[in-house]
Amino acid sequence: MSDKQEQHPTLFSPVQVGPYTLRNRMVMAPMTRNRADAGNVPSGLAVTYYAQRASAGLIITEGTQVSPQGVGYPGTPGIHDAAQVEGWRRVTDAVHARGGRIFAQLWHVGRISHPLLQPGGALPVAPSAIAAEGQTFTSEGPKPFGVPRALETSEIAGVVEQFAHGARTALESGFDGVELHGANGYLIDQFLRDGSNHRTDAYGGPIENRARFLLEVAEAVAGVWGADRVGVRLSPTGSFNSMSDSDPAATFGYAARELNRFGLAYLHVTEAIGSTPSPVAPLLRSLFQGPFMLNGGYNQETANAALAKDEADLISFGVLFLSNPDLVERFAEGAPLNTPDRETFYMGGEKGYIDYPTRDAVTAAV
Repeated sequence: MSDKQEQHPTLFSPVQVGPYTLRNRMVMAPMTRNRADAGNVPSGLAVTYYAQRASAGLIITEGTQVSPQGVGYPGTPGIHDAAQVEGWRRVTDAVHARGGRIFAQLWHVGRISHPLLQPGGALPVAPSAIAAEGQTFTSEGPKPFGVPRALETSEIAGVVEQFAHGARTALESGFDGVELHGANGYLIDQFLRDGSNHRTDAYGGPIENRARFLLEVAEAVAGVWGADRVGVRLSPTGSFNSMSDSDPAATFGYAARELNRFGLAYLHVTEAIGSTPSPVAPLLRSLFQGPFMLNGGYNQETANAALAKDEADLISFGVLFLSNPDLVERFAEGAPLNTPDRETFYMGGEKGYIDYPTRDAVTAAV
């Protein structure tokens, strides 16, 4: 449960998340970095990258595909075969050697893909045959999103099993838990929101039906890990990947209430500060009874303010952790932060990945 006893928790206060007492409330957010090796295997660079950031209270990995069908971008890691398990095992061993905790984010992109990225050149799948706007990157360069194939009702249990398989391989990989990627316009989010889900069967229409896929996946994955080592990430007002919903408060309020019954490790809500006149995160905070994590452009000051006002129990940081491997130590010392190099976020290689200097390295060079 949330830590309500501490008068004014800060980013450096410990917090209980499932069976783990995290040493601080600073979470490294999941961030796609496009640096996996051939076969979607985590690279040796990933071992260094995650180990460098092990002082975070919790690391959540980049999205990692639960099946070949779940792939949406080149160079993104999977977690469904033996070589990928071996690659992730090197990562988890390195993080644990530094005293860190790490969850794998389980991911299926749904319609945010292209036949060039799919087994046998098949169409990507989705709840409904509705194309997202924009384009994705493939081995042949940028390609526009096409119209996906709507999943047959009889196929959905098999996709749920893909998540369960990913959960089992994550367990084999030595992770401390898993997070379900239900945000940012990927498959779980596509089922949840009525802008992308026009189904007329048991998985479409009213929110009770649109949330069914999320809840079935959560139940299957909790059956592998125990619910207290499973988190869920949602983005109730995000529009990335052409997402919309006619009533986000009702849709995601229902999802939060239903997720309560599992006793999850946490609910992770991404909603940019000041991005909408009607934020949904405060409602979800009031409805979800377990640890609550916020993401959305926080800095040290705004994060501590959110914790002090009981708006969240943990705060996740994306770009700040990407560009500052020792972000925890820098915040603790009030030290200057590195400037992120956005041109290298997704380009591959060491540059902009494992070469950001630590505060100690900067001091030694002066």
